[in-house]
Amino acid sequence: MTHRRIPRRRAAACAAAAAVLAGTLAVAQANAAQGDETDASPATLSSAEAGHLATTLAAGLSPQVAGGTYYDGDSRTLVVGVTEESALAAVEEAGAQARLVDHSLAELDRVRTEIAEVAVPGTAWAVDPVANRVRVTVDGTVHGEDLATIRRAVEELGDTAALDTVQGRFRPYLAGGDAIYTSNARCSLGFNVTVDGRPGFLTAGHCGEVGSTWSDSAGGEEIGTLTQGEFPGHDYALVEYGSDTEHPSEVDLYDGTTQEITGAAEATVGQTVVRSGSTSGVHDGEVTAVDVSVEYPQGVVEGTIETTVCSEPGDSGGALFSGSSAIGLTSGGSGDCTSGGTTFFFPVTDALAAVGATIP
Repeated sequence: MTHRRIPRRRAAACAAAAAVLAGTLAVAQANAAQGDETDASPATLSSAEAGHLATTLAAGLSPQVAGGTYYDGDSRTLVVGVTEESALAAVEEAGAQARLVDHSLAELDRVRTEIAEVAVPGTAWAVDPVANRVRVTVDGTVHGEDLATIRRAVEELGDTAALDTVQGRFRPYLAGGDAIYTSNARCSLGFNVTVDGRPGFLTAGHCGEVGSTWSDSAGGEEIGTLTQGEFPGHDYALVEYGSDTEHPSEVDLYDGTTQEITGAAEATVGQTVVRSGSTSGVHDGEVTAVDVSVEYPQGVVEGTIETTVCSEPGDSGGALFSGSSAIGLTSGGSGDCTSGGTTFFFPVTDALAAVGATIP
């Protein structure tokens, strides 16, 4: 398996935050179709528009000033936390709702590093932009001294961290968009892509760990070969088609219809998303965190998207999307689609960058 590292997805610091933010005003106004250019009230945005604006704003706020962003689905606004009053006006002029928070992303990243030192398999940790702190989650396998150690570490961090628990066990979903098969497992196809003019598809990296050749039916004819991937660390794999296989840029909705996919986008906390997988079909939910570190029994996977979307073994690698935008590849989690659960997805934008692919 070929491994390629991806840089951590943290926006680079910019010296003149307010000046850069002011330049995003036109984008926000175009999305919201606001008639009064002097009106600094939050723009009404779809979750996809909010994600675009969040990405733009992230490039203009240094980690020492930024306090995290999330989408408020009730008001349909992007909320941006900042640690300095001087940045409030520029954020509002860009079309977002600004709020003053206590902790910067730079501070919370240091907290994440401290949590990583005590984490054990069954632990996930990420910045919670709504609460403006690091949320540490442990599954049902973490107990005894391991749990006590993590609890002490979180308590020592004061209001910069909080501990949460979930039932079940964080694990990669491996057993079986559409089903794909290797001799050892069944997974789900994520998104069809193009690499240097050649067709292929993305799936989960932990699927790639168990098989190098794939077909679209159990024991069927080979349709593609694994060429790149990584797990753990990250969780993506590229399979390049080796035969004349149809590869439309769409996701199976399991009702006789499909959703066209025209590109990829970053996830935003609060965004409504949909997942398609070969075991449990189509389910929706909400993004609850981004840039999440989760420790599976096999090791830590960085940069994932945490959601309330349910998933089950065999859904691994399946498509997470919002409208026509590809968002993530199903990685793992806990629970099922009867009782609900937490599911982590590896960002499609990072997978595309790692393998040099595009959608479609």
